Amino acid sequence: MSKKCPIIIAFLLLIIAGGIYKFIFQGSVSESTDGRIAIHINGGERDLVLGEMRMFLESVQKITIGVNEGDMKLVAESARTVGKAAQAAVPGTLMGKLPVEFKTLGFDTHSKFDELALHAEQLGDPEHSLRQLSELMNNCVACHAAYKIEMTSSRL
Repeated sequence: MSKKCPIIIAFLLLIIAGGIYKFIFQGSVSESTDGRIAIHINGGERDLVLGEMRMFLESVQKITIGVNEGDMKLVAESARTVGKAAQAAVPGTLMGKLPVEFKTLGFDTHSKFDELALHAEQLGDPEHSLRQLSELMNNCVACHAAYKIEMTSSRL
């Protein structure tokens, strides 16, 4: 075995480690002028992310109607539509562009919606569901305070 093999292997491992860091942890980001982290994604990816946010908001509205009317079935159904199952629609190429903290908030938000749905069914307590929704909304506020979406000019 030549002396070059370990050097080449080490170099390749560094490249792989850099790729893992870039696509799993860092994402495609920069500091924006307003102090938030700008996430750079293409138009189709932006549409997907903003569509998901609108689905969150629509579910929150239906949950508040359900809580107000004591309709726990509506609460559970509305929360479940944006639970973990909704994550399946996100392509891996987009996931690689998102920073790990953004992904963590997103996964936690989907999980909290599933938990809200489960508790609405099991407990049937509108006040409990409202408290859960209030906690869940902290994720939304934190995400919007920390991140903004910037569209790239290419369709990468």
